[in-house]
Amino acid sequence: MVNITTSTIIQSKSINDIIKETGIPHTTAYRKTRWMLENGLLIVEKIALGKDGKKSSLLKSVFKTINARYEYDKVTVEVEQNVDTLQKVAQRIFSLDF
Repeated sequence: MVNITTSTIIQSKSINDIIKETGIPHTTAYRKTRWMLENGLLIVEKIALGKDGKKSSLLKSVFKTINARYEYDKVTVEVEQNVDTLQKVAQRIFSLDF
């Protein structure tokens, strides 16, 4: 999941691009990205059409940095949100017609 997050911090990518860049096996990449999407760690930034006419979701990390620290029996996690991603999500939400 760290490799997937790192791959999608700066630029949104399809799962196939993530697989090519990181070398993660297909099944693992699809399983991990699905879990990350369901738990809000990744978002679908947009859906693009490939040259072959197939749709692919372009994924982007919600977090820019994640720091975890373990001291004795205390775990501290600090995160910095990926502002670009949050702005795009907010624009999409506020542009919906009800």
